[in-house]
Amino acid sequence: MTNLHLVLKDLSHVLPDGRTLFSSLNEQFDMRSTGLVGRNGVGKTLLARILAGLLQPTSGHCQRHGNVYYLAQQVKYPDGSTVADLAGVKYTLAALARIESGSTAPEDFDAVGDDWGMQQRFQYELDRSNLNHLIADTPVSTLSGGEAMRVSLMGAMLSGADFLILDEPSNHLDRPNRQALIEQLQHWPHGLIVVSHDRQLLGSMERIVELSSHGLHSYGGNYSFYAEAKAHERQSALQNLDERKRERQRQELVTRTQRQRQERRQARGNRQGKEANQAKVLLDRQKQRSETSSARLRKKQAGSREQLNQQVREAARQIEDESQITLHELTVTQTAKRRVAELDSVELPYVNGPTHSINLILRGQQRIGIVGPNGCGKSTLLRVLSGQLKPLAGTCKITPEHAYLDQRLENLDPSNTVLEQLQLANRKTTEGHLRMRLAQLGLDAQKVATLSELLSGGERLKGALACILYADAPPQLLLLDEPNNHLDLPSIQALETMLRSYQGALMVVSHDYAFLENLGLTDCLLATEHGWSLESL
Repeated sequence: MTNLHLVLKDLSHVLPDGRTLFSSLNEQFDMRSTGLVGRNGVGKTLLARILAGLLQPTSGHCQRHGNVYYLAQQVKYPDGSTVADLAGVKYTLAALARIESGSTAPEDFDAVGDDWGMQQRFQYELDRSNLNHLIADTPVSTLSGGEAMRVSLMGAMLSGADFLILDEPSNHLDRPNRQALIEQLQHWPHGLIVVSHDRQLLGSMERIVELSSHGLHSYGGNYSFYAEAKAHERQSALQNLDERKRERQRQELVTRTQRQRQERRQARGNRQGKEANQAKVLLDRQKQRSETSSARLRKKQAGSREQLNQQVREAARQIEDESQITLHELTVTQTAKRRVAELDSVELPYVNGPTHSINLILRGQQRIGIVGPNGCGKSTLLRVLSGQLKPLAGTCKITPEHAYLDQRLENLDPSNTVLEQLQLANRKTTEGHLRMRLAQLGLDAQKVATLSELLSGGERLKGALACILYADAPPQLLLLDEPNNHLDLPSIQALETMLRSYQGALMVVSHDYAFLENLGLTDCLLATEHGWSLESL
């Protein structure tokens, strides 16, 4: 028991709208690195927050042994925050600086505690993370999404926690930094839970725990082992369901045969009684006996039929709900030669080095994947194109019929429901049709009526996508920044299918090379040591 850091006992959680998210969860998380997986909206993030002690369950409890550090999937910070704030070391570094300047205040020594080497450790983590161009006072607002995540991960490593819970930590990281994260976590000496859809990261875990509508199920291996076991489980469940259905069909045939025999006997008895010229009282008794016997048979058959129906329902419940995720095609028509965006000698804010400036012309049916390391200016480029940022120099022209999806999903108001926001974006389509489209994204009636801030990361992303893709006027240009972050595999595949069929212009930032390869891109915009380079594919 002393080796167990986190223990769930009969844990249940009910959402504010009265919906039970999960119930009667029992699990033990030990020193093995564990990947927590599940479909979007099943409750992985809420469970992670309960495990970290940031949220109380409705019933049951979680026992913690040691300090737990939780890193959220969305890195949030107030205006004016610095790198030291994001890494969680601001007060320790400030207290150290005051002590070095002669302070003897007890509160400064309390703030430092045993972390007298924090300044050196902080600098070491910056160097190790290839972030040595940053200092403690660097504003967070100047960081890329990948840099912000790497600084947040630094904070996790500097926390000295006995147990780390990381929620989608590889989001926004480029390929080298994803690999560096995997190697770093493999050397983490304490407890670890990683919530993720990243198959490469999950492949480095020692076990996988799946959260589903059936509860928690532990698999004693990495993602490949889990995927193989899940495929076997599903095949067995399908076979069981098929057997239960065949058994029900056989029983229905037996029931029908018994009923026909009973009806023939009854008819024969009535006919024989009339032919024998029996008294009416005897015929009535015979009829009553026959009806009683038929009623007993019908009752027995109904009980048998209900038992078989229940067995079929139980077998069906063992099969995970894998309803298809559907994104509708966008009807966009435009000429391939039409200019939809033009950057002329544009200088990007917050970007240093060779990718500071760019010249680019984007035409009607170009599909460009933007690739490069964290901090090279990919997200900043999209923000300049969308009009959210002004260039330091040069001119930026873009078609007004464009839509922009940023990493933080700022187009989604957390205080409104997805349905309300989609109705504001699309006033021509009926509410029923909009609800149908959201349902096909996996957002059911309860979720579309829930405030956006209460949805999971994947559900918020689906809602944000719906609001830009299903607006009144289909966009002629899509600017997408890491659009597959937070999505489970079926949702990613649906997004790929929709984007492949999209006939407008497209610019998409992603570190997922498999995702980019499935979009039918025409060009790749590379951030190189010599600047931006547009290459045809």
